Amino acid sequence: MARPRLSETTRHRLLEEGVASFLVQGYHGTGIKQVLDQVKVPKGSFYNYFKSKEDFVAAAIQHYADCFGEKMTKELAGAPDPLTGLRRFFETLMTDFEAEGYVGGCLIANLGGELEGNDVCRETLASAFRNWRNTTKDALRQGQQLGLVRSDVDAGELADLLTEAWEGAVIRMKLERSIAPLHRVVDRLLGDYFKPK
Repeated sequence: MARPRLSETTRHRLLEEGVASFLVQGYHGTGIKQVLDQVKVPKGSFYNYFKSKEDFVAAAIQHYADCFGEKMTKELAGAPDPLTGLRRFFETLMTDFEAEGYVGGCLIANLGGELEGNDVCRETLASAFRNWRNTTKDALRQGQQLGLVRSDVDAGELADLLTEAWEGAVIRMKLERSIAPLHRVVDRLLGDYFKPK
């Protein structure tokens, strides 16, 4: 029996809908049938693309991380310097959060607590977070070389501080329905603490 032809467009649509659903409803609140109904894909076809819900979630996390990374790379590449690029990247995220009515937030943080017992998804989340942290570290290291970022603290430590503070601020943003916590992180770290003394 011939294997069915897989559509990259259908797979992409499934991942997009999966990310949107997991952002708002979480892993346990999102059913495969709900995703399939939104994309208008028959249930049997789902297993041509993904072995299981776990496999689908891991692929959705990777899809989210890839899009996140592309957005960050674009902002860094288009900026006059790495510090401005980082600021623009975070401002883009804030604009997106406001447009979404503060619902959703960050998929990595949202699923991090929910999937801690699921090793495949947990490792995919950890890898996505490491990649984001490492791209941030590289940008901060370049900023140090240009004299724009303090050099008395390792760029990796600064990246940890920024990414971890941002994730905490995203949680508070969702609770308060305000981007003020996010502005505080960017202003106090990129606009003050990270500057050379």
